[in-house]
Amino acid sequence: MTTDQVWLGIGLLGQAFFSGRFLVQWIASERAKESVVPHAFWYFSIGGGVTLLAYAIYRLDPVFIIGQGAGLFVYSRNLYFIFRKPERVAHRRRPV
Repeated sequence: MTTDQVWLGIGLLGQAFFSGRFLVQWIASERAKESVVPHAFWYFSIGGGVTLLAYAIYRLDPVFIIGQGAGLFVYSRNLYFIFRKPERVAHRRRPV
């Protein structure tokens, strides 16, 4: 297996993880019978974003690097807001 093939696998894994966040959100919304964004959505976003950023850096793709880097900031910031106020977390937490 070549280095390029390994990185292609990493990129595909990252994309699967990143895309999986929508499945998580969909299932949570169906269970709640309303549109919700569970905490797992942001963890999937970060996991996929970090993996895709690593792939983009390997590929030296500045457009992809900027896009994933900016996204990681947003995902991290959302988790910061969620966990900044623990009393709100307990009230809003929904099982996924």
